[in-house]
Amino acid sequence: MKKRTIIVSGLAATYPLGGVAWDYIQYLHGFYRLGHDVYYLEDTGGWAYDPFNVTFVDDLTYHTKYLGDFLERLQPGLEKRFCVIGPDDRHWGMSAEELAGVVARADVFFNISTTCQLRESYAKIPVKVLIDSDPLYTQSGFPSFLAGTATDEEKRNIANMLRHDVFFSFGENVGQDFCTVPKGIIDWIPTRQPIVLPSWSGASPKPARDAFTTVLSWQPAQKGPLVGGVQYGGKNLEFEKMLDLPQKTAAVLELALGGGQPPRELLEEKGWTLRDGFSMSQTPWVYRDYIWDSFAEFSTAKNAYVATTSGWFSCRTACYLASGRPAVVQDTGYSRFMEVGEGVLAFANEAEALAGIEAVCADWDRHSAAARAFAARYFDSDVVLAKLLADALA
Repeated sequence: MKKRTIIVSGLAATYPLGGVAWDYIQYLHGFYRLGHDVYYLEDTGGWAYDPFNVTFVDDLTYHTKYLGDFLERLQPGLEKRFCVIGPDDRHWGMSAEELAGVVARADVFFNISTTCQLRESYAKIPVKVLIDSDPLYTQSGFPSFLAGTATDEEKRNIANMLRHDVFFSFGENVGQDFCTVPKGIIDWIPTRQPIVLPSWSGASPKPARDAFTTVLSWQPAQKGPLVGGVQYGGKNLEFEKMLDLPQKTAAVLELALGGGQPPRELLEEKGWTLRDGFSMSQTPWVYRDYIWDSFAEFSTAKNAYVATTSGWFSCRTACYLASGRPAVVQDTGYSRFMEVGEGVLAFANEAEALAGIEAVCADWDRHSAAARAFAARYFDSDVVLAKLLADALA
């Protein structure tokens, strides 16, 4: 494809946590590897999270050094291709003049997770793409908007979405009759998280530990969406269905836990091994090492993704797979379009989760090889991003 000037947005500096960095920066890195003139922009209009003091700040010194160091180590030269704009309009990384030059010649703007405010200069970019990484949360205001009962906030959110030209969703089943994510207003094109496979290829053939692990935020700070009289929730609602699982297997089940107020004493009483989530994700490299040291992943998904059969699939899980670490993960409807059973063992209930864990333990080598093959088949950034760009420009 013709070389394009591309701007990618995200939250890698706003939330300086390992998993968040990989979520967004693999877009930048992946497009760069494809030969495009690509830049990373963070312009949320808000403050940035300070994970050490658990508060929000307007001084982005730590956040932008964290991001710059990550980019330079990941791919020398990328550290010159980012700009973070603080709530006081101060520019970090590229200068305001440098950014203006990029914006003026940009062909495509990818607003991932609707994180970037759409300034007038950005709005002039020929193709503006919105990527929904949070199905149902993104569309929760659609029914009331269509019914004429939307709140002012819902109207503003939807109006902001409609300033974009093309729309993609990680909820690959959105729009299908069996999927209950609200329809209408926007036609979503399926997409998925790109994984730059070479970034994850260095894991030891044999894991350092025998634990099934995951990194999770127990309960989001914001209340889950209320849609059609149904209150949806976060990952905690689905994990509560699996509380007794450690008592039914000899496998070690470990949670690197953060967010909300997790019931640590209850989890430990039930046999879960707990680690501090921030300690395991303080940098992108610590986060990657934690995945590489793991035997496999075990995790549920947010209740909102599961209950709607959205088809959402975790970036974190895709990183486990690319590292050759099998995954026993809750089915959100992704089994309808992905071949599961080896490498990825999807479950809908405790019995299926237990069976998946035992299958991985019985033949780890087979499932490890299948995990790598699964990642290459479904998440290779070369393929995912080439298709994303082609669909955006179609």
